[in-house]
Amino acid sequence: MTYLITFACYGSHLHGDASGSVDRAHNQPGSPVLEADAKRVKTESRQMDQPPYALDRTRRDTVLAALIERCHERRWTLLAAHVRTSHVHMVVDAEADPERVMNDLKSYASRCLNQAHLDDPSRKRWARHGSTRWLWEPEHVAAAIRYVIDEQGDAMAVFESPT
Repeated sequence: MTYLITFACYGSHLHGDASGSVDRAHNQPGSPVLEADAKRVKTESRQMDQPPYALDRTRRDTVLAALIERCHERRWTLLAAHVRTSHVHMVVDAEADPERVMNDLKSYASRCLNQAHLDDPSRKRWARHGSTRWLWEPEHVAAAIRYVIDEQGDAMAVFESPT
């Protein structure tokens, strides 16, 4: 199966912020995103026990290399990835549940960041969950790849499979 997987950096997209975040009631394709809610943002911000995490160029490159390496090790096909300052998008073909793929890649990226001594190992880097969408049709896969590669603003740390 092929999936579009997205996960955010810790504290970068709080429920109710102006970015149009999602929650359990607002996470289906085509459904409206959350309305801005300053009170909810303030509540969530108070619950954070570390400052928000952001990926600079070195961290983005480290995360991208980790995604490529781990997909190769697991024999998953990474079709596209874009590591941004505040989040990661990827299109992955894998014979595994999308939650497992996402969690494995987040863990491995953290391990590689730890090995590079870029942060304290206790640093929270990723939001608790993320988005996993099944891509059933070839045209959906192609659209997701274009979204990841071309529709994220200026290119940061980007991978597109040559196949």
